[in-house]
Amino acid sequence: MNQVLKAHADEIIREAIAAVQPDAAVQRALAGREFPGRVLLVAAGKAAWQMAKAASDFLGDRIEQGVVVTKYDHVMGPIANFDCYEAGHPVPDENSFRGTQAAINLVDDLTEKDTVLFLLSGGGSALFEKPLLSAQELQGITGQLLACGADIVEINTIRKRLSGVKGGRFAQICEPARVEAVVLSDILGDPLDMIASGPACPDSTTAREARAIAEKYNLVLSSEARALLDVETPKELDNVHTQINGSVRELCAAAAKVCERLGYQPILLTDQLCCQAREAGSFLASILKTHAADGKALAYIAGGETVVKLTGRGKGGRNQEIALAAAEGIAGMENAAVFSVGSDGTDGPTDAAGGYADGDTCGELAAQGVKISAVLQDNDAYNALLKTGGLIFTGPTGTNVNDVAVALLR
Repeated sequence: MNQVLKAHADEIIREAIAAVQPDAAVQRALAGREFPGRVLLVAAGKAAWQMAKAASDFLGDRIEQGVVVTKYDHVMGPIANFDCYEAGHPVPDENSFRGTQAAINLVDDLTEKDTVLFLLSGGGSALFEKPLLSAQELQGITGQLLACGADIVEINTIRKRLSGVKGGRFAQICEPARVEAVVLSDILGDPLDMIASGPACPDSTTAREARAIAEKYNLVLSSEARALLDVETPKELDNVHTQINGSVRELCAAAAKVCERLGYQPILLTDQLCCQAREAGSFLASILKTHAADGKALAYIAGGETVVKLTGRGKGGRNQEIALAAAEGIAGMENAAVFSVGSDGTDGPTDAAGGYADGDTCGELAAQGVKISAVLQDNDAYNALLKTGGLIFTGPTGTNVNDVAVALLR
């Protein structure tokens, strides 16, 4: 492993994630706002605890009560007058349902003078859920969607119709109270109705689109689930005001600043990356090979969200697959590396945030009898990168603004 490049990767990751913490974003959104009547807080998503804590610190006892629903191990301590729930992600579980029901109970029986401060971040599709069919079937459908290679927009188009809180339905539950939503975006282009499946946003998708997605991926659905796909979601809401604060663009810009300080010329390739993870890794490796003889220190940055199509039973995540797929392309190259991380600190159903590979990775694995193509076919990037020290661990970060991948050439 190239220790200089690995140290630079660690520094870029650490400082870029620190720059997109939601504290300042939440406080900017609340500054100067007047909230008449009672103020109740509901926070949902991977960054929910951090966002709720920032709001509590800023507004103090002006917030009467709160409910926070976030991922396991993401609650960093108690918040006065708030009930915090940790729940399943990316597949909802009983704690998702319990926390969501607590939020529904909290906003019951409000008046038009009251305000629901709704703090939303990515991951809320699994964490904030009231299923309209059996929990077992909902979990099964979620598993199918995650395994088939569907992108996040397609996944959420289906999930909205199987839920009592998604697709604008939570805002309806809050009526006649006013909903002030502060959103941390984890989806390309910041489509409000797709972030956490848009609990407080009119839905732009249609039942016809949902049925087409189900057919495209041959989803196994009960007659009850198919009937729910035909039910239209709210298309207008007049009790919601929303502000987006934080996105993958800010994450990419933060990474670029660190790269520049370390002596690299940063080049933003895209903040709209959307393809299969292994294709993204191969593409980044190709760019490094093209410019290897330029004699410059370069950093190519790509933000967004790739997908993994499950073809095996291994352990890994999309960011780990990007790094491992790049390893083949840059094999033997000196001073070349590719790394990719999820800003929330988790990548797929693993404890790693992402993966790192450089010109030595392929050779190190070959010496241990590991063939990268076979590993990718089995979706087992985690165990391969574990052998090379290429797993990136950050722990829960308190934010969630999608992924960033960086290809370094020194």
